[in-house]
Amino acid sequence: MGEFVRLEVEDGVGTIRIDRPKMNALDVQVQEEIRAAALEAAERADVRAVVVYGGERVFAAGADIKEMAAMSYTDMVERSGGLQSALSAVAAIPKPVVAAVTGYALGGGCELALCADIRIAADDATLGQPEILLGIIPGAGGTQRLTRLVGPSKAKDLIFTGRFVKADEALAIGLVDRLVPADQVYAEALAWARQFTGAAAYALRAAKESIDKGLEVDLATGLEIERIQFAALFATEDRSIGMTSFLENGPGKAEFRGR
Repeated sequence: MGEFVRLEVEDGVGTIRIDRPKMNALDVQVQEEIRAAALEAAERADVRAVVVYGGERVFAAGADIKEMAAMSYTDMVERSGGLQSALSAVAAIPKPVVAAVTGYALGGGCELALCADIRIAADDATLGQPEILLGIIPGAGGTQRLTRLVGPSKAKDLIFTGRFVKADEALAIGLVDRLVPADQVYAEALAWARQFTGAAAYALRAAKESIDKGLEVDLATGLEIERIQFAALFATEDRSIGMTSFLENGPGKAEFRGR
């Protein structure tokens, strides 16, 4: 457990909780603690789904600008790979991941939210990639994940202007998937994650890998990725359980074992 980031596990759901007052700024220490929590969540069999949460007040307001301002070009050459890979560790969790977004998710905070499979946000949340206003660009996946999520023209608008995006616009353009009152964000994210605690874990993993890897390749290669993942699931115990249950009891009644 890190000083500012911890993995809390209850009833099959792991919460990666960021708690660095006042605004959850993502300095190097927090980045590395996020990586550690993500790797732990990925490895633990008792974690079947993950919530990324910054608390009731703010998700993460961005990188630690004071720390970053002191860095030279060579410093950032050394650090930029670690910055990207720390957040990418969240995207690589082979389980369903939901970001519970309250308050601000800006810069690196928005990029962290983009690493989740879906984003449930407060109806008064604010998101954005304001790096251009500092004379830089997003460096932890924003130019790539945001573009894949909302399309190139909308991503260019947000990144070129650095403007803040209110919750209703974020929902309209697909930057977030659901809006709820601020005091319900974490509960809604937990509810979404809990629906997978008894699901077929390897089928979920195969679905996530097929979608994510398929986005990076042409259609023919994506179809081959899907075919291989599909066939591989016939080696799992859950596939046998699921099909037997369907034949005997109808759909939706299988009790999977995650194997």
